[in-house]
Amino acid sequence: MPPEMAEKALALAKQENRTMSELLREAFRAYNEQQVARFIDEMGEYAKTRNPQGYTEKDIPRLIAEVRAEMRAERASGSR
Repeated sequence: MPPEMAEKALALAKQENRTMSELLREAFRAYNEQQVARFIDEMGEYAKTRNPQGYTEKDIPRLIAEVRAEMRAERASGSR
């Protein structure tokens, strides 16, 4: 960590009566949650391109079959 950033982190930890370890754990949790939310948003955008009307429970068996077929095709083309 750059010294200037470390100083700011130490000041923030002191201000919030936390240890650096607590502060870094919280920062990681927040970062991880943000990454997961971004991934979910990206998957939602991708799903919209696959079916703009949205999916229903009736679509699930078909979608599973499609994904499994794609995976089999990828494995078959990769093993050649």
